[in-house]
Amino acid sequence: MPNEKELLEKAAKPAQVAIKYHKFYHGKIEVVPKAAIQSFNDFAIWYTPGVAEPCKAINKDEELSFEYTNRGNTIAVVTDGTRVLGLGNIGAKAALPVMEGKVLLFKFLGGVDAVPLALGTRKEEDIINACKWLAPTFGGINLEDIEKPKCFRILEELRKTSEIPVFHDDQQGTAAVVTAGFINALKVVGKKISQVTVAMNGAGAANMAIARLLVTAGLNKKHIIMVDSKGILNPSRTDVKNEDPYKWDMCLTTNAEGRKGGIAEALKGTDAVIAMSQSGPGVIKKEWVSKMANKSILFACANPVPEIWPWEASEAGATIVATGRSDFPNQINNSLGFPAIFRGTLDVRANTITDTMCIAASIELAKVAEDRGLREDYLIPTMDDWEVYPREATAVGLKAIEEGVASKRLSRQELYDKAYATIKRAREETQSLMKNGFVLPPPS
Repeated sequence: MPNEKELLEKAAKPAQVAIKYHKFYHGKIEVVPKAAIQSFNDFAIWYTPGVAEPCKAINKDEELSFEYTNRGNTIAVVTDGTRVLGLGNIGAKAALPVMEGKVLLFKFLGGVDAVPLALGTRKEEDIINACKWLAPTFGGINLEDIEKPKCFRILEELRKTSEIPVFHDDQQGTAAVVTAGFINALKVVGKKISQVTVAMNGAGAANMAIARLLVTAGLNKKHIIMVDSKGILNPSRTDVKNEDPYKWDMCLTTNAEGRKGGIAEALKGTDAVIAMSQSGPGVIKKEWVSKMANKSILFACANPVPEIWPWEASEAGATIVATGRSDFPNQINNSLGFPAIFRGTLDVRANTITDTMCIAASIELAKVAEDRGLREDYLIPTMDDWEVYPREATAVGLKAIEEGVASKRLSRQELYDKAYATIKRAREETQSLMKNGFVLPPPS
């Protein structure tokens, strides 16, 4: 087992080369044609005068915009830069490298074309209007790195009023992957979701959405004990009443025991803890973990360093330990979720992404790992297990059809074949560009 110094050095390595690589490539994405250009005469088809014909057809039937353009496979990744993971409120321009990275993941893992849009506003109403105004260009919108509680209100409003699906990965995407890992963790320890008590360290967008999805999956909301930076949420926490209505709702509807105190009191006797808080170690202490229930589950998801080192959690008695890092077992990685969720959504042309569509992704993601054999150190697939993406996409598409929010009805096999081919093409396209020198190897 590497020591703490070695682990920190490994975690720091990507940051050490990131500046050099980003400057070398001038970003991570570009636009390339997908239509054949055999001669300059072809521009008379792709542009004027030929382009007038699809324009006139769309004018008569706007749904044809999905057939005659790339709209049906293109989404916007929208941010105001107010809550960038690990960096905070750094502004729209500084958030752009993160948005480009997200676009890269959408393409390579899900075959989804995405455009980074860093908005020059922090006003909630402006962001909502911008997304509505942009809707004719895109098949969906992914909200990213927007501060709370603004992000909750924006998502709620756009889910109600937008003509295309709107998704907030920091909420729904993270929650879908955590739910998948949690489903399988319960299987390993032999506990039922309806009976367990869960402490949640952190009351940000991620844990709020995780709580909502876990309740949808069968967790009793009264069995949740959520902790923010000031302590356990309960009805006496009137300090949040006017500050954050979403957090206040948790004060009123969770924590049936009426616990007060901090993380130590929240963990005592609980079956599981899901931590989405500040980087550790030492945020969660060994002695607190040792007072959890038998066969306890601990998800310590802070990056770059989890709230407690995994070996410390195991030494303290935790049976299952998951983190957000790839160099430990059971990485809880939201990149396993959002590319496939959007792939399935776009393939059936759904007009929204419901929580139950996200749960469908969670269940299929969990099943992929179960098919390969669950263990205490293997709850969830990795990004290398790329078959998970078409399987998830299929499950999402089928759920959208079942719920009546899809415009296209495809069979399970048709959905799988379409997702598989699209994702395979995206991966092979990138590999071909590298092989033929259009994407250069990074500098040494």
